[in-house]
Amino acid sequence: MNAELELGLERRIGKRSAAVIEKHLGITTVGGLLNYFPRRYLSRGELTPISEVPLDEEVTLIARVVSSSTRAMRARRGTLTDVVITDDAGTLKVSFFNGFRAKAELLPGRRALFSGKVTRYAGSLSLTNPDFQLLDEDPDTPGMDPEKLAAMPIPIYPATAKLTSWSIQKVISTLLDTVDLELLDDPLPAEVSSREKFLPAARAYRLIHMPEVPRDWQRARDRFRYQEALVLQSALARRRAQLAAEEATARRPVAGGILTAFDRQLPFTLTAGQSAVGKTLAEELSQDSPMNRLLQGEVGSGKTIVALRAMLQVVDAGGQAALLAPTEVLAAQHFESIRRTLGPLSRDGLLGGSGPDAVQVTLLTGSMPTAARRQAMLDAASGTAGIVIGTHALLSDNVSFYDLGLIVVDEQHRFGVEQRDALRAKASKPPHLLVMTATPIPRTVAMTVFGDLETSVLDELPAGRAPISTHVVGLAENPGWAGRIWSRSREEIDAGHQVYVVCPKIGEDDDGDFSPGEAEPSAADLEGDGPARQLASVTAVVEHLQDEPALAGVSLAPLHGRQDPVLKSATMASFTANETKLLVSTTVIEVGVDVHNATLMVILDADRFGISQLHQLRGRVGRGGLPGTCLLVTTLEPGHPSRRRLDAVAATTDGFELSQEDLKLRREGDILGASQSGGRSTLKLLRVLEHESIIAKARQDAQRIVAADPGLTEHATLAEAIEEYLNPEKEAFLERG
Repeated sequence: MNAELELGLERRIGKRSAAVIEKHLGITTVGGLLNYFPRRYLSRGELTPISEVPLDEEVTLIARVVSSSTRAMRARRGTLTDVVITDDAGTLKVSFFNGFRAKAELLPGRRALFSGKVTRYAGSLSLTNPDFQLLDEDPDTPGMDPEKLAAMPIPIYPATAKLTSWSIQKVISTLLDTVDLELLDDPLPAEVSSREKFLPAARAYRLIHMPEVPRDWQRARDRFRYQEALVLQSALARRRAQLAAEEATARRPVAGGILTAFDRQLPFTLTAGQSAVGKTLAEELSQDSPMNRLLQGEVGSGKTIVALRAMLQVVDAGGQAALLAPTEVLAAQHFESIRRTLGPLSRDGLLGGSGPDAVQVTLLTGSMPTAARRQAMLDAASGTAGIVIGTHALLSDNVSFYDLGLIVVDEQHRFGVEQRDALRAKASKPPHLLVMTATPIPRTVAMTVFGDLETSVLDELPAGRAPISTHVVGLAENPGWAGRIWSRSREEIDAGHQVYVVCPKIGEDDDGDFSPGEAEPSAADLEGDGPARQLASVTAVVEHLQDEPALAGVSLAPLHGRQDPVLKSATMASFTANETKLLVSTTVIEVGVDVHNATLMVILDADRFGISQLHQLRGRVGRGGLPGTCLLVTTLEPGHPSRRRLDAVAATTDGFELSQEDLKLRREGDILGASQSGGRSTLKLLRVLEHESIIAKARQDAQRIVAADPGLTEHATLAEAIEEYLNPEKEAFLERG
């Protein structure tokens, strides 16, 4: 065991320093601090003089603060801190949006290292929200050769408002002097290290924190990056082996059963992709080890039909299937859609099916009347219901199943592993699992996050799906288009079609549905010299459209998450029945809503939504063979960075291409955390887009290691590294089964 890594920090750096590190970084062990790697390195030779800073390029410079001032912004909530800096060769203004740390630390006279992209505002060059590190303590080492010093990289650590990068560097330097790095066991198998010519662990730790030349930290980082990939992939491979070893009930196809009858009555031919995936699912359901499969499919690619056929195979074999949906609107849509698709094969269904060749489909949600809810629970527990569709209500303790054979999870990113496990626990044997997503996942993310699941992809649209044309409607350069949006809506309605209008807010008191994918605000955004920007809200838009001449006499209705569930259901039913012609909604209609007559989607303040959200929303139109149109309305200026997302969505309807672009724009986010949206990644050195080849190679190594040694008894240090790196919360997230 790596006892040295488990040692309390105070034993190596003293109580005082250990207390500071624990308070500000939450790190208490030697291993924790050794693995707190610099996020980048700067060379003194690469510093840019202020007088030479180039527009639209990343620069790094050292400068002294001349002045600092903070004021409230007029155009949005928050403050703007302006700092003027100089390097004696020139001056530059630096702006911080809600820059509380900048306000506290960048005081006149202080020296700091700044790094960011140069922009132009009001005719002058500036930096907006740059990274900075205080350099009040001179990092130069007395007596060092000047040439050697000029080549020595400066490690920059993830810092806090109260603990600077330079302070962290000093503490880690002390740690490296007091810890015996040679005692550390190496989690990388010897054959892997030899093949890749990796540095030994002890040498790598020293060079990643105290490099003398750039090549030092590059070699060290290569080694730790691969180690991180191997630990992750080994955890996934081990999990996969454990799942394969579980015993499930085989649900083999039954000749002449409900599935056969269903296929016979289908009014269309399955696509080649649907047939291939269906065959795969049928084979895996027939095994006595549990299926664990991720089904990715474009918006409208026909995932539900594939899932329904799998459910019918399980019902034929005497088992039950449960479909878990994230919202009541989506659960109700699935319930109606599946019963309608089954037709006479749905017992008590819309077309009055009955007899042994029919399956009962039951809906269970939290807002159902008590009597109906009680009956649904009874049907699930007795086995009367072959297919149970529901929301989180399915997870409650008093819901039980007679013989749960298959769990289908729709929109997997909406559910945590605890919720899936709660449903799994309702089966006497491990059930088969199918998780579906309409948000395409780049291959590298799938390998990194869903590596314990087999993956299938549906990438062709069924016949009858019409193309969707998408246009960016820039009101800043074309203010006259504002009225044209509503006359265009009227044209669709007069042609017998329906319209969605999506807003980022519910009401005026709402902070807005700010997407995690939103770009950093620009200097022009922050200055707020113009009037405050009012985001569209459902309530205000409904009020406006009721008085809009172009929409006179049009029946319209609001839909949002704060409404009473009964009202929401009635509103959606009215729109589905073509009684309501125009629906003003939040993103509650983002997934699953299937109204074939809707042909126009208007997204107001579209810049407030992320790429995947816009792609999902757009997929609500063009579903009934009628061409769809999506208008991305924005009031931002053409050059604004947030418009790049809109241009990307307008340029393609390929969800996989968009998912790559989305990942580039918002970084990985919390890849191992439930959010997966923006913010800081729990991956330390791996970047899933940049390091696909590393992840793929580590995956091969991990599969080979685990195949030969499933319990990792011959690789004890690797097993320990998995336990250390994947704390219980992260490991639970990997347990998608």
